[in-house]
Amino acid sequence: MNKKFWIKKIIGFSILAVAATAILSYIVMSLWNVILVTVLHVSIITFWQALGILVLSKILFGGFRGHCGGHRGSHWKNEMKEKWQGMSEEEREKIKQEWRNRCRVWKRSDNGPE
Repeated sequence: MNKKFWIKKIIGFSILAVAATAILSYIVMSLWNVILVTVLHVSIITFWQALGILVLSKILFGGFRGHCGGHRGSHWKNEMKEKWQGMSEEEREKIKQEWRNRCRVWKRSDNGPE
């Protein structure tokens, strides 16, 4: 791919991200001002305050991807990998068969009785 293609792609993605953030902020502001002002008697907020609420909620509830420690669930995945490697072939086959049986039961319940 050429350099111009990637520059256009980055600029397009940046514009899309800014537009999506602006739309989300506007929705938060509108919902806050329509619902919470009348129900809870709180103050009306501005667009920038709504953006701040979005950022704050992301920090408090969403976290950030790519932070120290790797991807979500990587600890669990590594732990299970070590456990699997420590099993004998018979134990592995027994677990595989158990999961096959479970999946068959779920398939039957989704499709009705066979």
